[in-house]
Amino acid sequence: MKISCLLIAAALVIPVPGYAQAAKPCEELKSEIAKKMDANGVKSYSLDIVEKDKDAQGKVVGTCDGGTKKIVYSRATVDASTPKTPDAKPSGEASKH
Repeated sequence: MKISCLLIAAALVIPVPGYAQAAKPCEELKSEIAKKMDANGVKSYSLDIVEKDKDAQGKVVGTCDGGTKKIVYSRATVDASTPKTPDAKPSGEASKH
C-alpha cells in the first residue's frame, strides 16, 4: 500500500520539472544552448526559434515559451559564390589615365 502511494506521488511530481523547463523564454534558452556549444568548440552553426508546428531544417535542440516554440540547430555553410578574400589587381595592372 505504501509503495503504491509513493508511485502515485512520484508520477504527479515528475511532469512538473519538465513543464517548468519548457516554459523558459526562448531567447534565454537559446543563449544557454549557444554558450554550451561554444564551450564545446562548435563553430559555424545557427540556432533558430520557430513555431512548434513549423517544419524547419536541422535538429530540434530545445522547446521554449511553454512548448509553443522550438529551437532548431543547423550547421552554417560557407557560401561558395562569396570569395574568402577580395580579388586584388597585381601592381603592374594599374589603370592608366
